[in-house]
Amino acid sequence: MRIFVALDLDDAIRRRIQTFMDGVQNFAPDARWVNPASLHVTLKFIGEKPIDIVEQLKARLSQVQAEPLEITFGGYGFFPTAKAARVFWIGIAAGSQLATLARKIDDVTHALGIPKEDRAFSPHLTLARGGSGSGGPRRRKDDRPNRVFARLQEKLVALPDPQCGSMTARKFFLYESQLQRGGARYTKIASFPLS
Repeated sequence: MRIFVALDLDDAIRRRIQTFMDGVQNFAPDARWVNPASLHVTLKFIGEKPIDIVEQLKARLSQVQAEPLEITFGGYGFFPTAKAARVFWIGIAAGSQLATLARKIDDVTHALGIPKEDRAFSPHLTLARGGSGSGGPRRRKDDRPNRVFARLQEKLVALPDPQCGSMTARKFFLYESQLQRGGARYTKIASFPLS
């Protein structure tokens, strides 16, 4: 199974983000836009694991202790840089609590032999991808100016920054990612309360 750990979005936040996306998608028609129904806040990408490891992960994740946290969605940016953009995203503000939760999840998954993250936690919601391969925030040797987002970037300068609201996250989820034609389909396979 291809799995990851993430927070889901409240419906009101999802609708506001979809409204924003509907207003700007035509400025980057060659980008691969994410289906708003699949938006989530990734806390840890794990990858392909056999079912016995998935069951062990569920047990480990149930031991994570954290409080519910307030998350605000707004602003935007491009990874790795605006000039060589591969990803268009909306920002996430949650103070240190969100990064602490991600670190705790990283710690418990590492106990099962899953490599620890080698970069700082950078919460964001990917809205569109403008190139092939990974949408990761790191620079790569083959980065070069990307015209896919050029018109979108010009138009965004004249628009107010998107403010999509706030929510309180009260649980996190283990998801299965099934790669399909036209994009991945995400299914929640376990939930873990924040209390």
